[in-house]
Amino acid sequence: MNQVVNQSHTAQTDHSIEQMMTTLGLQARAASRVLAGATTQQKNAALDAIYQELKNQQDVVLAANAIDMENGRTNNLDAALLDRLELTPARFNGMLEGLRDVTSLADPIGAITDLTYRPSGIQLGKMRVPLGVVGMIYESRPNVTLEAASLALKSGNAIILRGGSEAFHSNQAIAKSIQAGLKAANLPEASVQVINTPDRAAVGILVTMSEYVDVIIPRGGKGLIERISREARVPVIKHLDGNCHVFVERQADLVKALPICLNSKTHRYGVCNAMETLLVDAPIAAEFLPQIAALYREKGVELRGDATTCSILSDAIPATEQDWHEEYLAPILAIKVVDGLDEAMAHINHYGSHHTDVILTENYAKARRFLNEVDSSSVMVNASSRFADGFEYGLGAEIGISTDKIHARGPVGLEGLTPQKWIVLGDGQIRV
Repeated sequence: MNQVVNQSHTAQTDHSIEQMMTTLGLQARAASRVLAGATTQQKNAALDAIYQELKNQQDVVLAANAIDMENGRTNNLDAALLDRLELTPARFNGMLEGLRDVTSLADPIGAITDLTYRPSGIQLGKMRVPLGVVGMIYESRPNVTLEAASLALKSGNAIILRGGSEAFHSNQAIAKSIQAGLKAANLPEASVQVINTPDRAAVGILVTMSEYVDVIIPRGGKGLIERISREARVPVIKHLDGNCHVFVERQADLVKALPICLNSKTHRYGVCNAMETLLVDAPIAAEFLPQIAALYREKGVELRGDATTCSILSDAIPATEQDWHEEYLAPILAIKVVDGLDEAMAHINHYGSHHTDVILTENYAKARRFLNEVDSSSVMVNASSRFADGFEYGLGAEIGISTDKIHARGPVGLEGLTPQKWIVLGDGQIRV
């Protein structure tokens, strides 16, 4: 009898979640049509109102985040997840600064490019338009709620957000301020909707709502991305893991290389653009590795190396094959000594996740080869991998970093949320 009751309860719960998601979808689709015709002034007014509302509600949001942090510690979340989850006053202010940056960006909607005359006399070009409704599923980082909402709004898209259960209170508090700002600016509150249940069934429904949702953007761990890619019936812009590399080439300036390698790994551990594997050219390994290892030891970074690395660094742990695949998101670093540029690029293209990879060298020709031949969404010369970020790229914020090649690649900002459609301007022409 209990089993029958439990099955009935589950069926009712699933049905109610499906009803809720359908309602969200209908509201988002209706809101997207309003946003498609909204002026830049209207959208910026809404962003300004959201900014002010969040500023007024800072204590409320931080208190909600404190609840999530306490629950996270109770549930034994690892250090990397807790770091992503935490909203300090400085991070909160950075979140608001990102919102201001999005407000100041040029509105891409309606921009016409590539206008040319055809022999028939028509004028042909491309116009940027909104995607429509974006569904986003993400883990841990509550600042993503505001980043995604602001980018969607500025690009004329409605968005349905589903954050991780570990950030539930933070996301709901931020969502209230966003919707209050939308209401104050006379734009539909359903332009930004944050799913208010932690039930995983909501995710399964969202990724199949092709009649209401135009694109899904998952942002989180590899398991989440694989699940969404497997279950989605809606196009997906995905970001897999961030297994990022820095290659110190034999002609690198080691004075530059030391702080870059340190920053790439230790600036923050629980982020997708942190270096996870350090590649060092064989001719400079004996000189460079002891210097950089001393800096890593001061930070408490565990070093795992190949045989050559272990012969130079007595405290390095022998690396396994799995280490070259790992996104640690922790103070652990894999190190491999390679014989030149070709071996470094072969290693990156085989083991990397196509996120961000760096070469440190003063040789222009080798730097150009690295830029051309490494197949990643961001490729850098003589700079920290931590610059692979929408804010640092001048996008104001990012809705994610895509390691796909279609439709967007790298940090996804306003343009990544705006496809183009062909437009034709005529003056009575007919085809003959």
